[in-house]
Amino acid sequence: MAEQNYFKMTKEKQYIHYGCGLSAPKEWKNFDTSPTLRLQKLPLIGALVKGRLNTVFPENVLYGDIVKGLPLEENSCDAVYCSHVLEHLALKDFRTALLNTYKILKPNGIFRCVLPDLEVICREYLKAVEGKDPNGSINFMGKGSLLGLEERPKGIKGFLTSYLGNAKHLWMWDHVSLEMELSKVGFKNIRKASFNDSSEGAFKFVENKDRFESAVALEAVK
Repeated sequence: MAEQNYFKMTKEKQYIHYGCGLSAPKEWKNFDTSPTLRLQKLPLIGALVKGRLNTVFPENVLYGDIVKGLPLEENSCDAVYCSHVLEHLALKDFRTALLNTYKILKPNGIFRCVLPDLEVICREYLKAVEGKDPNGSINFMGKGSLLGLEERPKGIKGFLTSYLGNAKHLWMWDHVSLEMELSKVGFKNIRKASFNDSSEGAFKFVENKDRFESAVALEAVK
């Protein structure tokens, strides 16, 4: 009953979740850029291939790219959220994404973002170096930072997967550098965030506690 009342209360508000993957709470408008989602959304073709896709997105996930700009009016959103998304963007695209996020928020709207913490990953690497772990650099470039490539993509399929996919990390962040970038765009009241600690109750429907572990998590206000 409480959630139903909350949903009725928020109908006049607009909450945006981009890079949502398969996490698509009904209280939020959810966007993703996956090529699989785009294929799934095609008339007729989508219905034919849906049963053959490895990943099937919930019906309420919309196709939208924060770098190109989401189909939303400026100053129209009460809150925006993204989790483990921005690290998959090149630096220039990352800055464009932050600017586009700022534009769609209403004045005093809240933005919360969660990313892997480069500082934590680097400290783990240095600890491995001090311990003379021969796999330290491999772990750092691989599972730690996802910055390295074990093998260069080959063939048309490999090229398309590499070009259209978004699995690798392209630029990593720590609290200090991410706060600076948010400030440059115009955000204010920037602070470290913890799971479910926002004054905006809608975030409780979209946040996952596990995503905050070893992560940079910041909240900022337009």
